[in-house]
Amino acid sequence: MIASICKRSAAAGLDRLGRSLGFLWGGWAGLAAVFLLAAVWQAGHEAYGAFVLPRPEETLRAAWAILQRPDYRAIVALSLLRALEGFAMASILGVLLGLASGYSPASLRLARPLLTLMLGVPPIAWIVLAMIWFGIGQGTILATIVIAVAPVLFVGAVEGVAQRDRGLDILCQAFGAGPFRRFWASACPQAMQQIFPALALGLGVAVKVAVMAELLTHTVGIGRLLATARANLDITEALAWVLIAVAGLILLEYGVLHPLRAEAERWRDASRAWGVRR
Repeated sequence: MIASICKRSAAAGLDRLGRSLGFLWGGWAGLAAVFLLAAVWQAGHEAYGAFVLPRPEETLRAAWAILQRPDYRAIVALSLLRALEGFAMASILGVLLGLASGYSPASLRLARPLLTLMLGVPPIAWIVLAMIWFGIGQGTILATIVIAVAPVLFVGAVEGVAQRDRGLDILCQAFGAGPFRRFWASACPQAMQQIFPALALGLGVAVKVAVMAELLTHTVGIGRLLATARANLDITEALAWVLIAVAGLILLEYGVLHPLRAEAERWRDASRAWGVRR
């Protein structure tokens, strides 16, 4: 009994290790895109000069110098945690409402005008309204992230449920599966194909909105220090803060979101032919 449990645990661990190594190997394409961006950046520097666009290595040195300061590292962590907190709240709200509306066409028809309204209003307008409603502080930033991100996740969840293969539901029902079991075994894995891209988009929106809200409300964070660099006309430091924000977004997406997606979509490996990879 114990040997069987240990064997299954070892097999599961090797399976996860293989997926992790495959995921890291797939990162070479992203690294090539980074090098291409650096080359275009260098060309822009040579064309317009250091005042408009400093060299990439200068910006990297400035970003490294910023991260060497413990107080600045704490500020970066605060901004990223704030964005992640708002993203988590928006994910729970948007995905749950989207899954429920996907099963209820009447609710979806009722929600569409509100969805159009929320997606049509720019985030900066929501920030101004949130400053009036909640004052200047944490509440404004979190409320703006939730309002900006939740509709995106709502749409992803609705599309995932609406585009599911209903034949699989009938098949599960024929084998005696109840409503919850049918949802968990059939509808949920299919919906995840639409939900995870929406989550990746929503995470990027959350980080951008968090930095924008910090800049406008002068709340402690990356946005506030970015505003200081702008006031000092220090383009190198401003780009360094932008680079740090983008690096934080990449860390959250590839360190948290993509591993969760790989774990949730293990069934994809069984559906691929040998040698066929994304």
